[in-house]
Amino acid sequence: MKFAIITHVSHVQSADQYFGYAPFIREMNIWIKYVDEVIIVAPLTIRETTAIDIEYKHNQINFIQVPVFSFTSFATILNSVFKLPLIISRIFVAMKNADHIHLRCPGNMGLIGCFVQILFPNKVKTAKYAGNWDAKSKQPWTYKLQRYILTNTFLTKKMQVLVYGDWDDQSKNIKPFFTATYSQFEKEIVQKQYFVQKVEFIFVGTLVVGKNPFYAIRLVEQLVKKGKNAILNIYGDGMQREVLEQYIEKNQLQNFIFLKGNHDKLTIKKAYQKSHFVLLPSQSEGWPKAIAEGMFWGCVPIATNVSCVPYMLNFGDRGILLKMNLDYDLTQIEEILNNEQTFFSKSRLAIEWSQKYTTDFFDAEIKKILL
Repeated sequence: MKFAIITHVSHVQSADQYFGYAPFIREMNIWIKYVDEVIIVAPLTIRETTAIDIEYKHNQINFIQVPVFSFTSFATILNSVFKLPLIISRIFVAMKNADHIHLRCPGNMGLIGCFVQILFPNKVKTAKYAGNWDAKSKQPWTYKLQRYILTNTFLTKKMQVLVYGDWDDQSKNIKPFFTATYSQFEKEIVQKQYFVQKVEFIFVGTLVVGKNPFYAIRLVEQLVKKGKNAILNIYGDGMQREVLEQYIEKNQLQNFIFLKGNHDKLTIKKAYQKSHFVLLPSQSEGWPKAIAEGMFWGCVPIATNVSCVPYMLNFGDRGILLKMNLDYDLTQIEEILNNEQTFFSKSRLAIEWSQKYTTDFFDAEIKKILL
């Protein structure tokens, strides 16, 4: 089987291997276990690999490079118009030569892929929609357009669309799905220490406005001001790092807030294991891996009420759903900090739920789709 991946994820070439964002590549390595040849249509950048890059594990990869483009402003749209003929032609060739077409959505490449796949009604296809599938949520017009094409079974034929969450009134090609990070073999009993010396919070994600790391800092800052011995370890990097550094220095939070930068999977795993809470006050998510990963290791999740997060937290039984009101959210957190039984109950429920979603289970579900 020739398997074509259409994605906006930027890749790096080193010798004859292709690297990219580890969570994405790690998932795709499960998909491509079951195919003979892989065709990847994606941007390729010239840079050094980092701690969050890993390589594809397959010996038959045909990489088709496309230029980076976007539709975020009038200037970028105008610039992209000149690139589109080349991008469309390369996606078309990849789809023509493939036995199975796989789109990664939402994203600019996913958008173009949604249009081009219409020309191949008889080919088997899948789309992984890794964003928020909630039709009522506020989203860019390009996301809504992709959603419309994917759910329109007249335009989109022979495709399974994998989405996060189980939503009402869906077209017949929509399949509720999930993602996973850890294997069955990695499962272990996590013994959390109660807050005898300190309470540890962890944030894992890109440091951008959408992930809202600043709100995570504000929460822990207020807990410290109230006399709690709390610390926040922030793993990730991004455009907001300098702003966060300045805020931490200005407010003398260096002993409580720590910007750790990007790290590999093992380092993050150990950080989850010693943390009490995982924080993610994000504006929009699909299936937030940071929350599922933290829960796997017994962290009580504190996250915004977006996408399938309420389902993941069982509407608050397994964690805290943020209202994005500082006083209200602090009260929610303090109630758990002051009640040992509540903390350990939520931690246990988090483990029981998250450890169902292993890479072994994910692998078995992908195999059903492909074979």
